[in-house]
Amino acid sequence: MSALLLARALAVGIGAHEVCTHLDLELAAGETLVILGRNGAGKSTLLATLAGLRPPRAGALRLAGQGYAEHGPKAAARLRAWLGQQRGDPFATTVLETALTGRHPHLGRWQWEGPEDLRIARQALADVGLAGLEERAVQTLSGGERQRLAIATLLTQEAPLMLLDEPLTHLDLNHQIAVLELLARRAASGAGIISVLHDPGLAWRYADRVLLIYGDGDTDLGPADALLTPERLFRLYGHPLVRVAQNGRVAFIPE
Repeated sequence: MSALLLARALAVGIGAHEVCTHLDLELAAGETLVILGRNGAGKSTLLATLAGLRPPRAGALRLAGQGYAEHGPKAAARLRAWLGQQRGDPFATTVLETALTGRHPHLGRWQWEGPEDLRIARQALADVGLAGLEERAVQTLSGGERQRLAIATLLTQEAPLMLLDEPLTHLDLNHQIAVLELLARRAASGAGIISVLHDPGLAWRYADRVLLIYGDGDTDLGPADALLTPERLFRLYGHPLVRVAQNGRVAFIPE
């Protein structure tokens, strides 16, 4: 069985900035990968490239065994769900109507959402704690509620591969952990997940592997518990961190 996502000798950059020069990456069903790096290192650029939203400079990229162009946009959207950082609400829509847009890749050109689509969307809203807000106008939501709605819309898409750029933005602590636990349950059910995060302690807790983006074209990819060391994190962030272990959990505290 082919990997959900496969990159070979992938080179990604913007202008003169090299994000990665020769990245080999393979993501299997049920696996969680977290991308870490300082601001401006190119985490979002790399994630957008892995999502098929911008071309790499070099190398091969395969989604479920085929290139994005071979799939076409609609078929690719049934396989890969994407959560970007930027969000806009140009139209007056309700929470439920917004969540239902995640079903569009599964519908025919003139097909309306049916009972099963509504069930999936309502369940996704309940999963992120937005049950009961289905008829609320999106413009009346707080920043954290909009972020959770964006995650619910991604879940409604039911793609086997999910790529999330800073999914914890605007979320308070309890919702951050709730979202990470929700994604962990999706991975346990067979989804492949790639997320950009900022907290190496959360990456240690929830990731199978981490990808460290140093900002000079160099990267490290490997198991989270092996790569998340104070030495590598000092190189990554340019500030010394102390590793603290408590009750089977690990946190990294700035010195």
